[in-house]
Amino acid sequence: MTSSVDLAGQWRLSSLDEEMQALMPIPGDVHTALKNAGLIPDPYFGRNELDLRWIADMDWQIERDFTLEDETGDWYLDITGLDTVAKIEINGQTVLEADNCFKRYRPDVSQALRQGENRIRILFHSSIREGAERQAKQPFYIPYSTANSPIPNGNLLRKPQCHFGWDWNIALAPLGLYGTVQLRRLEQARIEHVTTSQQHHGDTVDVTVTVELHAKTQGTMPVRLMLGEQEVELNVDVQAGLSYVSHGFHIERPKLWWPAGSGEQNLYRLTVETPTESIVRKIGLRTVELLTDADEAGSRFALRINGREIFCRGANWIPADALFSLTSPEKTRDLLQSAKDAHMNMIRVWGGGFYEDDGFYETCDELGLMVWQDFQFACNLYPSTPDFLKNVEEEVDYQVRRLISHPSIVLWCGDNELVGALNWFKESLENRDRYLVSYDRLNRTIEQALMKAAPDAIWWPSSPASGYLDYGDAWHADGSGDMHYWSVWHENKPFEDYRKVRPRFCSEFGFQSYTSLPVIRTYAAESDMNIASPVMELHQKNAGGNERIAATMFRYFRFPEGFDNFVYLSQVQQALAIKTAVDYWRSLKPHCMGTLYWQLNDTWPVASWSSLDYGGGWKVLHYVARRFFQPVNVAAIPSDDGAEIRFSVVNDTLHDVTVTLNLSLLTLSGERRFLRSLDAVCSPDAAVVAVRMDAAEIASNCLLAWSFTASNGMGGEGHYVHGTYKALALQPAGLGLDVQPALTGGYDLTVQAAGLALYVLIESDQPGRFSDNAFDLAAGEMRRITFTPQEPNAGAPNFRLYDLHACSTGRALI
Repeated sequence: MTSSVDLAGQWRLSSLDEEMQALMPIPGDVHTALKNAGLIPDPYFGRNELDLRWIADMDWQIERDFTLEDETGDWYLDITGLDTVAKIEINGQTVLEADNCFKRYRPDVSQALRQGENRIRILFHSSIREGAERQAKQPFYIPYSTANSPIPNGNLLRKPQCHFGWDWNIALAPLGLYGTVQLRRLEQARIEHVTTSQQHHGDTVDVTVTVELHAKTQGTMPVRLMLGEQEVELNVDVQAGLSYVSHGFHIERPKLWWPAGSGEQNLYRLTVETPTESIVRKIGLRTVELLTDADEAGSRFALRINGREIFCRGANWIPADALFSLTSPEKTRDLLQSAKDAHMNMIRVWGGGFYEDDGFYETCDELGLMVWQDFQFACNLYPSTPDFLKNVEEEVDYQVRRLISHPSIVLWCGDNELVGALNWFKESLENRDRYLVSYDRLNRTIEQALMKAAPDAIWWPSSPASGYLDYGDAWHADGSGDMHYWSVWHENKPFEDYRKVRPRFCSEFGFQSYTSLPVIRTYAAESDMNIASPVMELHQKNAGGNERIAATMFRYFRFPEGFDNFVYLSQVQQALAIKTAVDYWRSLKPHCMGTLYWQLNDTWPVASWSSLDYGGGWKVLHYVARRFFQPVNVAAIPSDDGAEIRFSVVNDTLHDVTVTLNLSLLTLSGERRFLRSLDAVCSPDAAVVAVRMDAAEIASNCLLAWSFTASNGMGGEGHYVHGTYKALALQPAGLGLDVQPALTGGYDLTVQAAGLALYVLIESDQPGRFSDNAFDLAAGEMRRITFTPQEPNAGAPNFRLYDLHACSTGRALI
């Protein structure tokens, strides 16, 4: 007898007047279905975005037919990811009124079903109209960030806030169904949640598994639990409504889960079985502590995993695509793998997107990427009416119980920048008490719901925050808590200002660049290849962003010749900005214990702060991040007055390392002049100064260069310019490139220089990954690189070389 019907697959999409019709795959979104049917152009191309806002102004419906051989019994609809204000009908009967994209709905639909043919219909209400109607019902106006969101009142809906636009996202307010949609027969009981908790005692761990069951009638049923090699079967008395069963597993000599770079990512298989269901999870055994103890500077912000403090190296995560249908588990995994490949050990899931699906967190578990999980509130003010808070409470309860067993999630944060938002709007500035109390009600609701669902979870009230119940300016105060340091970008401060703050943990900072030229060609015609063209300006969502990129070039570089070199140089200066910050803040360890730059990825092809292009290609920043996030690294850091250069060695590993450091001067013709070699020892989890040198040793026509090797096999190189790059009279580098097919697939590339070549970038007209990029070469040096195409059978790619000198002269290299 059939006990479930999967309703994923092709549905019929139409406007309510049925003038527009298309097939819509579920899971999926309305915009992509319309595009695939040829009814609208690609929203990402050119300026099409502006012509497609009407879609969000309308109501849309999807429907499909299904056959049910036996409708008897208790049936319910199991649905997640319903975006957002929607009504569901089965055979004309309303079975659900939904208004939260982040909740799971399980309405009883028994009375609406019939034997044989059935029809299900979902009506999506316009988010724009719904937002306006809900705003009108508020006891006082709830402001939203107009700078981010050209589509208004998204803060009134429990839906991804970036759907209404952001300073990096397209404004489409998409609609759709992104998760599960199934009809299921309720047998004796169904599993609502499986959660775990851990108690660590020396070399043993006790794991308590709790199963939440829902039944319509009283009865007894078997529940089988398996954890690793242990197994138990329990006969459970269930009541009408919710029942709970818990069992403790004792594990001797546990294999712990560690963040990437600190140990293995050991996982234990957990299985929960009833006569009709089987749920499989992989859990990791680990402890987490957030250290906020007071010290002379203020108070710490450091994570301790399994008794060891971990310096957090990483970036902020935004949704993998602006339109759900264009995402895939493979694309998401590739983005996260790129984070791991750049020596990151933490991802912050930012609060204006989604609570990601199970596969995202499972991948983080496997890769050892710790997750800082924001609750989904960002950069706006929000209602605090009883109905809104009740909706939020249910959302938090569901999401926390769904996700709490993932070892990767180490911190739960109440929101992104809501404390700062109290100072961004006329209404809240004029009546701060009203909006502060409203915010506190929301924040308290989130905290209490978290603690009820997971009493041992690590809670942080907001990001940034200087502490609990501290509503100060954590954008500029660096003594306590986590910091968002945006003065270099938003206030147009020089890169050197990164060395004027000493954050305890910087969870946001960033600098923009353009997306890579091959990606720009996917949305812009040749006539649009100008930073001031309407198309390029539309694909820049931060007000004044293009001007700031150009102005910064004037500060540090000779201005580039041609659009392609402008794009290249924007990425070089982005990498230089973030490297300046990370090198200095890592050197402050343990005063600073985390740097998460903004941002890892893009939702569509756009100028932004990302280190990965839309599609997953590596920008210059990501190649440079792989170096500055290496667990053992060396950085050159000038003193405040510039008179002295200190070489900082940072060691995030468990063991002493000895670093052999070689210092030299590079002339502008590319000659290396050896200065000195020395050894430095750095203890575990520490940063030390290996050597200090007088800046006067750097001749005016030279760069300071270094290379290092560490006793654990790590190594690297770099250069330091005393002053600005624009002051250097660089000479032609005489670069050459040889390309040969690789025996293992892909291509072997050899780059050779006749002179000094800085920030050598190889660009392919095909998507793929270079084994290295954005490197330096002295005269007579070469570098062998492997290029692995994304599509192995796409034919031979074309390659192009960039370097800093050719960029400013406009001389194409290849």
